[in-house]
Amino acid sequence: MANIKRILPGIIVSGIIAGFAWWLGRLFPIVGGPVFGILLGMLFAIRRRSGLFDAGIGFTSKKILQVAIVLLGFEMNLVSIIQVGGQSLLLMIFTLAAAFLTAWLVGRWLKVEGKLAALIGVGTAICGGSAIAAVSPVIRADDKDIAYSISTIFLFNILAVFLFPAAGHLLHLNDTGFGMWAGTAINDTSSVVAAGYSYSDAAGAFATIVKLTRTLMIIPVTMFLALYMIRKETGGGNFNFVKVFPWFVVGFLVASVLGTVGIVPATLAVILAQTGKFMIVMAMAAIGLNINLGQMIKSGPVPIILGLCTWAVVAFTSLVVQHVMGIW
Repeated sequence: MANIKRILPGIIVSGIIAGFAWWLGRLFPIVGGPVFGILLGMLFAIRRRSGLFDAGIGFTSKKILQVAIVLLGFEMNLVSIIQVGGQSLLLMIFTLAAAFLTAWLVGRWLKVEGKLAALIGVGTAICGGSAIAAVSPVIRADDKDIAYSISTIFLFNILAVFLFPAAGHLLHLNDTGFGMWAGTAINDTSSVVAAGYSYSDAAGAFATIVKLTRTLMIIPVTMFLALYMIRKETGGGNFNFVKVFPWFVVGFLVASVLGTVGIVPATLAVILAQTGKFMIVMAMAAIGLNINLGQMIKSGPVPIILGLCTWAVVAFTSLVVQHVMGIW
């Protein structure tokens, strides 16, 4: 009970900010609630606050974030994903490899801190904010790195909505080709949907399923990074695997299975997934509340340049592999 009283004020503050961010995200879906959550949190963080809220804000940014990832699994339909996954799996392997390799090489060249480069690479390769949220506790990323990576990914989400449909028409992509391109090279689901359906209804539907398939890559990537961090920190020696394993990713997979086979009714699955999305916004608000805006501005445009390079390479790789595979 004492622990609940200690964390409750910070949770409530994060929830109130998340409520406003959620509303703004509904009004401006291209921006989305998580981005508004971070921005509002950063604005409130400018003013000095009481230490009364610190424990709850930290709890929200870490523990509630992990619960949110589990709940997001209920929106995954594994049957549809497996059907489309056969067509897109090879393409995803190439785009994921391109994203991670670019983030690592260009990040070293630009002297971007390793964890920030990893978050930008993961966000570009998989699914933007959700992937960053899943990976950040595994690699023990700072709140500043999380905020900067999500802000960077957001910038290219907006650009993609306007650039991809125009580029698709110039390249004479068919509906399948454009859906595959948008689903593998645009980061956030809302931006994939916006770009896909602006091209055609068929392209939008296909792009959405490809994007959901890509989201499942959170599972192997997060587990790989967890094992990498374990080995790095222990030097290959003894470690407690059970203690450090990212169990919330297993929860994400279990939730996906329960929703797909119908053990959890469809209506309840939708409610749980929406709850998870709101909790993501809460976690982003809490992360924003821990950000020093002045220090973030001093970091300069280098992470944005890294995001641009990674995004451009992924988009180009997707087109090249599709052309070789004869999809368009």
